[in-house]
Amino acid sequence: MRNEYPRPDMQRDRWLSLNGEWDFKFSDEETKRKIQVPFVYQSKLSGIGNIRDCDEVTYSRNFTIPKEWQKDQILLHFGAVDYRCRVYINGSFVGGHEGGHTPFTFDITPFLTWESESIVVEVEDSLKDETIPRGKQFWEEKPRGIWYTRTTGIWQSVWLEPVNRKHIEWIRFTPDIDKGTVEILYRVTDNCSLPVTTKWALSLENRLICEHTVTVYERESTFVMDVFGNHILNGSFHHNGLCWSPESPTLFDVEVSLIADGDIADKVNTYFGMRKIHIENNKVYLNNRPYYQKLILDQGYWPDGLLTAPDDQAYVDDILKAKEMGFNGCRKHEKAEDPRFLYWADKLGFLVWGSMASFISYSPDANIRYIREWQDVIKRDYNHPCIVVWNVINESWGVPQIYHDKMQQHFSLALYHMAHSLDSSRLVISNDGWEMTETDICAIHSYQHGDCSQIKMQNVFKESLRTWEGLSSGVILHRLPYAKGFSYKGEPVILTEFGGISYNAEGDNWGYTNAKSEEDFLKEYERLIDAIYESEVLCGFCYTQLTDVQQEVNGLLTEQRAYKFDPKAIRDINNKYHK
Repeated sequence: MRNEYPRPDMQRDRWLSLNGEWDFKFSDEETKRKIQVPFVYQSKLSGIGNIRDCDEVTYSRNFTIPKEWQKDQILLHFGAVDYRCRVYINGSFVGGHEGGHTPFTFDITPFLTWESESIVVEVEDSLKDETIPRGKQFWEEKPRGIWYTRTTGIWQSVWLEPVNRKHIEWIRFTPDIDKGTVEILYRVTDNCSLPVTTKWALSLENRLICEHTVTVYERESTFVMDVFGNHILNGSFHHNGLCWSPESPTLFDVEVSLIADGDIADKVNTYFGMRKIHIENNKVYLNNRPYYQKLILDQGYWPDGLLTAPDDQAYVDDILKAKEMGFNGCRKHEKAEDPRFLYWADKLGFLVWGSMASFISYSPDANIRYIREWQDVIKRDYNHPCIVVWNVINESWGVPQIYHDKMQQHFSLALYHMAHSLDSSRLVISNDGWEMTETDICAIHSYQHGDCSQIKMQNVFKESLRTWEGLSSGVILHRLPYAKGFSYKGEPVILTEFGGISYNAEGDNWGYTNAKSEEDFLKEYERLIDAIYESEVLCGFCYTQLTDVQQEVNGLLTEQRAYKFDPKAIRDINNKYHK
């Protein structure tokens, strides 16, 4: 059962998990089953493990709230429910939500009896609706090729939280390493009779750095804290050591208290990292230094939990194994990942390119849904220093005519500018793979690299990577790098998908190319990495992929997360030129 604190960047002491055993019913059956939340019914860890099609399912259970919470406002939180849902408490409708990848909250206080409470969650996830963002979920019953088992229903944690009606709704940290400051934007609830007071305590490695008291005259307020200039830090740390990076994942802890009517109404623990990402001289800079990104494509699927990791340790293991193989980050693929993964990426030092699940068919409804969910992803994940890029579209999914269609181009541009309007601290890619519009990184995909028997194709791949003229020719691309009317303007160029070499694949297993032995694979892997490092234009790469996923067996790890190859051998190749 998943019992980690679900919202790691804004913690309160009191909370109650509703994960665990629920009653569950398919819409076309009368019989109730038992299911383990937050695992979807298609997964083994749910206790059901049935991949049958069913567009509507119902969850229910009883729960009891501690009596000492009776003076509080009780919030019901859902991490994510795929795709639409309606929620009832003690038979009364409390609210609904649409969007399969982002959190939502209801105030259930008016509906409680303070005895035994009941909750019902009705879920709809239409298999045939191609306007729903579903990412890698397959529309057929059995997975095939690069498409995986679909997920329906609750797939992230459900939990209760008691709060004073006067509390902090959210906090947003925007670091500025050049000034040595962090801007803090936050909002208090409408129930607060202004002015109120907030007290902020900033710590590093359990040492108090400074305290700050702010009188709040508006619901939404902002102020700036001096981080690097504080006298406690001077002489004891070098500023570069205070910046967050994969090599030095420094995090500052923050405790904030809301004082209303002379009492502490709310107390929240959170954190931030001093981190800067920008582009300069055709390169990506991390904390004002050129930084070569060695990324691994991460689908975020597990054999027994599908989109849901079995436990927190699974996130830790994935990150540590990727780092052991010499990767400094991952490109999340077609999935807005659980905040617990982002927390561990923050703690362990692992770059993340944030993503969202794509839709298939272009339409006004699909556009609206996609933009709304992307806004919620950015809002949810803003405080995680590990995220350095927002990947708003992948390989023209949902916008198949973007090369020449002005409407689809405007959609791409709208997403690009929307992301920048909400977040000025990160880079944004308009269409990762090809047919980009305006973009901060020229992100190119190519699997046209041949295998060990195709010497001619090997040479074409290597020479095409060497210069921008070779890359932009389209010889090794599925499509041209830029959409019609758009062109390269000196953005950093990164090969963001390549490889996908399966190892000794047989039967229905699938990969882009196949190696018959470990020696054969390492030879092929080194050939591809050498070609990238010899390029005059590339300043990073993302290899496909971290793990096997179902029938797609081109991972560096098995689906059960065992190394397929000596991790040191992979690391030595990755670090051959950029350590």
